[in-house]
Amino acid sequence: MPETEPSRGAARAPEPTEGPSLSFDLAQQIGQLRQEHYWQSGRNSKTIVKYPDFRIVLTAIKANTTIHEHHSAGRISVQTVEGRIRMHAGGKEFNLPAGHLLVLDRAMPHDVVAIEDSAFLLTVAWPEGEGH
Repeated sequence: MPETEPSRGAARAPEPTEGPSLSFDLAQQIGQLRQEHYWQSGRNSKTIVKYPDFRIVLTAIKANTTIHEHHSAGRISVQTVEGRIRMHAGGKEFNLPAGHLLVLDRAMPHDVVAIEDSAFLLTVAWPEGEGH
């Protein structure tokens, strides 16, 4: 997953992405992503938490959209919030309906396919001193 979406959020009002505590209404955040014009391209993402060693990105993705194979320098988790996605990683296929979570080790190539309109949280954690 891309760790950042440069320029995609440029039109958004700034929101805090770090601090001693953060709280999110995911349904509201997903609704906002689906209202923005980037949604028309098949997906839209927003970094909701950003620390030097830890990041959470919320992605809304349309049915039949693929995020082609890529990898992250940090360990990742992918939690489906709405819909159903399928991921391929390490020679295996993972079906992730809403409420399911997948964790992948560092640098493991993976892809994402939306089976239906979906939303997921990508969490990336880097070892100390290797943040991005």
